[in-house]
Amino acid sequence: MKSKSILLIIGGGIAAYKSLELVRRLREKGATVRVVLTSGALEFITSLSASVLSGQKALTDLFDQEDETEIGHIGLSRAADWIVVAPATADLIAKMANGFAGDLATAVLLATDKPILLAPAMNVRMWHHPATRRNLAKVVADGARLVGPNEGAMACGEWGFGRMAEVGEIVEAIASELGATIGSETGPLAGRHVLVTAGPTEEPIDPVRYLTNRSSGRQGYAIAGAAAALGAHTTLISGPTNLAPPEDVLLVSVQTAREMLEAARAALPADVAVFCAAVADWRVADRAREKIKKGRAKAAPKLELVETPDILRTLARAGPKRPDLVIGFAAETTRVVENARKKRRAKNADWIVANDVSEATGTFGGDRNRVHLITPTGVEDWPKLAKEEVARRLMQRAGKELRAKCVVAE
Repeated sequence: MKSKSILLIIGGGIAAYKSLELVRRLREKGATVRVVLTSGALEFITSLSASVLSGQKALTDLFDQEDETEIGHIGLSRAADWIVVAPATADLIAKMANGFAGDLATAVLLATDKPILLAPAMNVRMWHHPATRRNLAKVVADGARLVGPNEGAMACGEWGFGRMAEVGEIVEAIASELGATIGSETGPLAGRHVLVTAGPTEEPIDPVRYLTNRSSGRQGYAIAGAAAALGAHTTLISGPTNLAPPEDVLLVSVQTAREMLEAARAALPADVAVFCAAVADWRVADRAREKIKKGRAKAAPKLELVETPDILRTLARAGPKRPDLVIGFAAETTRVVENARKKRRAKNADWIVANDVSEATGTFGGDRNRVHLITPTGVEDWPKLAKEEVARRLMQRAGKELRAKCVVAE
């Protein structure tokens, strides 16, 4: 599905929550995904969740002055290779059948000449209603294709046909038309999902200023690229950088620590999680809505700071979605190994990769890194290497560790 563009329209039903997982799975396959949410969908999920997972602004309003300056609904309908409606509610199907275009979703559907795949989801009685049967016959006659619905328990407590097809079924239906999966089918991480966080985060002070750090993101991007090259389906969650994403890697762009945590949670489950991002430790308690102006008084404004979420500690906690191998990074300027050992225990990480980021080392922004790998059994001191070589060695070690765990489990 590499390089294909999919426009996902999310209708207003309880199955909308599954569509967020659909976004992630499609992007893992290499597709570009743009999301349109109906007003009903916004009652079940947020536009922020859809934006973070798709890596692009989620659209909701037909009359948005910015998006419609260039007749945005027409551009959306032309840019996509495929339009997927999931969940396709009874209301959306009825509007399609009768050519309604009163909101962004229906305007796009009426304006497009691209293939449309519908994943219906509704109450069993609505599914069997004669009006729905007539409307389905019309949209199918117009060229739309269906996947599902399935039979099963409903959110309302009833049983029957009307459950939206499972995410895997929808992905397979699209893949059968748009091509095979991407990535290597062999290698030490083949069939595995690797999650990597990278880059700095930016914590806004006002609309033009923010707190951040000097991380370039190069080590994290190198790790994501190495994981993909070794066969893994790789999700890279990145703060703001100037780097191009590695080939065959799903990039999720975020700004703040809270957005990074939300994106990382949404990307789970994963076999390996590498928390390489240099997450800002503090954010402003009350972000100014307007630019803070210099006053006549010489005193600078006082900023009240609060801690940002601890992403590594949060996601390394024991639980059903904890990755099999959790790898943290410790950027230190003094007592590098000692502090990293303490961090591994405090954060419940399996491994910690420690590096000296004091100014003299040139690690931040540089192309080489000297790291110490801290594991439960000891410390490995690696020589100074190109960041790409550090990444390759680390991911090869991760593949061996996963295989060893499988042997023990058997």
